[in-house]
Amino acid sequence: MSDESQAVPPEAAPPVEAPSGPLTLLNRDRAILQFNRRVLAQALRADVPLLERLRYVTIVSSNLDEFFEVRVADIIEATRLPGSGVTRRDLAEVAQAAHELIDEQYALFNDVVMPALQRQGIIVLNHADRNAAQRAWVARFFERQVRPLLVPVSLDPSHPFPMVANKSLNFIARLGGRDAFGRENLIAIVKVPRVLPRVIRLPDELCGGQQGFVLLTSVIRAHLAELFPGRPVESFSQFRVTRDSELEVDEDDVTNLRQAMRSGLTTRNFGQAIRLEVVNTCPAELYTLLLEQFGLPDVALYKVNGPVNLVRLNQLIDQADADALRFAPFEPQWPESQWPRGSSVFAQLRAGDILLHHPFESFEPVVQFLREAVHDPDVLAIKQTIYRTGTQSVLMDLLIEAARRGKEVLVVVELKARFDEEANINWAERLEAVGAQVVYGIVGLKTHAKLLLVTRREGTLSNDSRRASQSRLKRYVHLSTGNYNPRTARLYTDMGMLTSDAGLTADADAVFLQLASQTRAKTANHVLTAPFVLHKRMVKHIQQVADAARAGHPARIVVKINALTDPGLIAALVDAGLAGAEIDLIVRGACMLPPGLPGRTPNIRVRSVVGRFLEHTRILYFRWGPGDADEVLYLSSADWMSRNMFRRIEVAWPVRDKVLRQRVIDEGLVPYLHDQRDAWMLDGEGRYKRLSESGISAQRALMHRYS
Repeated sequence: MSDESQAVPPEAAPPVEAPSGPLTLLNRDRAILQFNRRVLAQALRADVPLLERLRYVTIVSSNLDEFFEVRVADIIEATRLPGSGVTRRDLAEVAQAAHELIDEQYALFNDVVMPALQRQGIIVLNHADRNAAQRAWVARFFERQVRPLLVPVSLDPSHPFPMVANKSLNFIARLGGRDAFGRENLIAIVKVPRVLPRVIRLPDELCGGQQGFVLLTSVIRAHLAELFPGRPVESFSQFRVTRDSELEVDEDDVTNLRQAMRSGLTTRNFGQAIRLEVVNTCPAELYTLLLEQFGLPDVALYKVNGPVNLVRLNQLIDQADADALRFAPFEPQWPESQWPRGSSVFAQLRAGDILLHHPFESFEPVVQFLREAVHDPDVLAIKQTIYRTGTQSVLMDLLIEAARRGKEVLVVVELKARFDEEANINWAERLEAVGAQVVYGIVGLKTHAKLLLVTRREGTLSNDSRRASQSRLKRYVHLSTGNYNPRTARLYTDMGMLTSDAGLTADADAVFLQLASQTRAKTANHVLTAPFVLHKRMVKHIQQVADAARAGHPARIVVKINALTDPGLIAALVDAGLAGAEIDLIVRGACMLPPGLPGRTPNIRVRSVVGRFLEHTRILYFRWGPGDADEVLYLSSADWMSRNMFRRIEVAWPVRDKVLRQRVIDEGLVPYLHDQRDAWMLDGEGRYKRLSESGISAQRALMHRYS
């Protein structure tokens, strides 16, 4: 890292005598909730447009859904396993922290964001707020669009409690009187079809110059009694159940993983109940019945002051006519200086590597790389990994076209990409239908690496068989820190590199060979892979930095990742810090390393940056001496978590071109080390503090640079 790019001088600090006893790490689940608290804080920022502030509120709800579906489900399972070390007290503490965060979220939603939107003429009208004309319109909407799809079920021995799908919207009601058959069945359930919109915009002529919206729950609540003619509705509540959504497939006991995964998808929505959400006015009689029905303890009950699913408010954000209340549009740039638009990517790569920084630079060059390969008759083979690509994907369409054109197409589709399983299964079937070779990685390991490899015949014309012997095969590869998803490439920060470097392309080819054949591959010379060498190499580099610090040489580590939870890497970092190395960690989400503790982690600083874009780039920088040979920088698909290091196929690759390496430092590290507006600093107790509400923002600076 050049001197002018240093945020902290590279000289090693004096070594600290190692204390006795192990370092107590921060709690991972609390760290995840702390990250969501930082996201929620975006909704309080005056410099964030109002509809975007509402979006941050909904993002927290979406994140918490996954937290319960996965993390809390795992904790509950662990409490039942002897020797797991996880107790019901641990579960209660996590639940308490989640309760506090959700209470803060709804207070912010009700007391800050929604009143501010109302002052801007965007209102959500409850039944009591609606005038006669608005109530009449809602009544007609209910009768024509909603009521025909509702099937209320009164519970009795022949009408058992209906199956309630994960995160589905429902009502529970207590009825008075007797039914049509003279029986006193008291409880009824109304399942709300998911095909109905959750936010409905009222006609402008009914709103007096404002933009009026009603929630579907409010529409049903206003007309709930009409579903039970002749019987009074004595009490009611909307409710939602969150279930364990991890697909359990014994990979050692199945012959076709794709078929087993598709079968598992049919039951995912009905896994073990984890959380029950009701409105805070729900009578104890009703929520007690629901807790018993779903087999949940009291700690799993979340009484919320508002809609039980704030994620659906995204529909209001999309429908509102208020561009001034959204982020100004930002159009990613084509990398004209590296790849003049219209020129051949293969010609450009023969001249040098291309580095792409998303979303500041467009993802379209990646698409164009594959498109040119598909249409180039000299391209013989295309190999690609797919983790998350979405239900619609131009990249997948191009791979299908490549197979139709007779090219050798190998696609490693990760079927176990959480919540993308169905989309990936569908793509796998479509690819197989046109003759592409599809594999699903390695049993027991998720393929999280991002690689796109193209093999091209060069040195002769494709239709000149007489000169074919004079040709040679040349490989080109795209490696990335992020997914092959053009939509999220506009929302996440990531870096990718296009190269024809013989060493990198040979190593990439070896990765594909191992994923397809499962044979023991030769040791890669340049690309580091998990679960084989990545963890060992990271520990080795950290130890090199520690040794340099002890010898009084420049000793520096800067790591930008999304999570730091692996105990081995944490221990190595702590040792390097005690040796005197200066360490800066830019960790977006969960970090279990407590920084800045006197005598324990005095030279380690941890910051998290939360801004307009989701920070996703993984950059790993190490310096263990004064010379150019004492410095290395990697880009990687892997976070520093045990699952990434030992239970996934991951890659990290060195950026060796000095110009591109300096660019990664100048764009991916230095601005974030100097960020004041979007950065939060972690202390040794696990608390985060925002540095400032003004000053430098790394993301804004990069947007300005590329605009």
